[in-house]
Amino acid sequence: MSELINAIKQVCEEKKINYDLVVSAIESALAAAYRKDYGNKLQNIKVTFNPETSQSKIFDVKTVVEDLTEKEEAALLQKIEELKKQKINRKEREPRADLIENKEEETLIGEEERKFNPKTEIQLKDALLIKKDVKIGDEIVFDLEEPEGYGRMAAQTAKQVIVQKIREIEKETIFNEFKDQEGGVVNGLIQRVEGRLVFVDLDKAIGILPMDEQIYGERYNVGGRIRVYIKEVRSGVRGAEIVLSRKSEEIVRQIFMMEIPELANGLIEIKSIAREAGSRSKVAIYTDSENIDPVGSCVGQRGVRIQTIINELGGEKIDIVEYNEDPNKYIANALAPAKILSIKIDEKLKRAIVKVDPEKLSLAIGKAGQNARLAARLTGWKIDILPYNPEEENEDNSEELEEETEEDNKNNLLAEESIEEKTEKKIEEDKEEKKEKKAKAKTKTKETKTKKESKTEKKPVKKEAKKESKKKIEKK
Repeated sequence: MSELINAIKQVCEEKKINYDLVVSAIESALAAAYRKDYGNKLQNIKVTFNPETSQSKIFDVKTVVEDLTEKEEAALLQKIEELKKQKINRKEREPRADLIENKEEETLIGEEERKFNPKTEIQLKDALLIKKDVKIGDEIVFDLEEPEGYGRMAAQTAKQVIVQKIREIEKETIFNEFKDQEGGVVNGLIQRVEGRLVFVDLDKAIGILPMDEQIYGERYNVGGRIRVYIKEVRSGVRGAEIVLSRKSEEIVRQIFMMEIPELANGLIEIKSIAREAGSRSKVAIYTDSENIDPVGSCVGQRGVRIQTIINELGGEKIDIVEYNEDPNKYIANALAPAKILSIKIDEKLKRAIVKVDPEKLSLAIGKAGQNARLAARLTGWKIDILPYNPEEENEDNSEELEEETEEDNKNNLLAEESIEEKTEKKIEEDKEEKKEKKAKAKTKTKETKTKKESKTEKKPVKKEAKKESKKKIEKK
């Protein structure tokens, strides 16, 4: 094995890129070096390099196109003569001038609709002189002599081309790798915090955790390990730009899949997730098999499994809800821990009226309506929570029975009329009783007044009698 192959493999291991891509970078560098010293602007240089023998073959590749008109051909010949007259001092040229083949000037001749590039194209009539059975669209390859060596400027150009190509390959491989992981969860280290942005080291690249995707109140300490969701991967000027998230509902799904083997095996399925990041989440799970308890398998022995998930999400509360095809049962499960006493459903409007014990009303609604809000998002139903009243419930049941048949409706109407009459009579009787009570109260007040007046009159009489008795005793 030659030293060149060892060097190529070492670069591949360090940069974690493909071997063939490094060889292609060497070929493009050799093409740039040949063009620097021996080529011209009308040549489309291609090189094939064998790293085992360190030998290369150089070609000028042209694509066969339609013939030009007389005017276009005359303009082409004039342009070629001008290029030949131009004398380029290669020593004074900067080595970066030929780094990328696409940056070289292209000579285009013809109208706007159809243009001819003598660097990469050849006319059909000229191609037929070289190869008789050639067709439009075929490639004509011209062999060029391999030079014995390259100059200093050409070698420097080749070096810069290799470095640039390897950087581009490295960026592209990183982009493709993380693009495949888009929508997944990865582990990382918090590298630094700049303002409201958190930069996470993902081993091969640096991800950005913006403010909008952070959990409110969560602390991000430099050097701490963190599990993040790859929300978006896009190509930027400096390489792959990886946008991370801690707020997405999908991070809950992915962590459940990692921590619970029954979910990874497909025995249990996550139907839906409703989340308010940093505070509370509800996860609806379902299983077909009767031998598996979906809630118990997610909680684990003594809550070990669910506790690890809670720790990964920064102490966020998680409610595991058992999914049911019956909306009544599903809504009742979603509103846990509150117990539901009655549910009425309107399937057209997808609306449910839920009644609970008045003492448990605050528990069903939750703090700032959080429990009801998450249950509505989890089930996809609009949920109205009301206090339970047995009298209203009985009236509602009687109304439902009345709608069953026409005869029942008539009887109910008569019953309602009789009830109205009775109620009117009761109201009149109550009014009469109130009047009698008021009259009795008035009479009582009058009697009490007369008694008080009589007492006040008797008091002075008694006083006078006492005075007279005292006088009599003094006389004696």
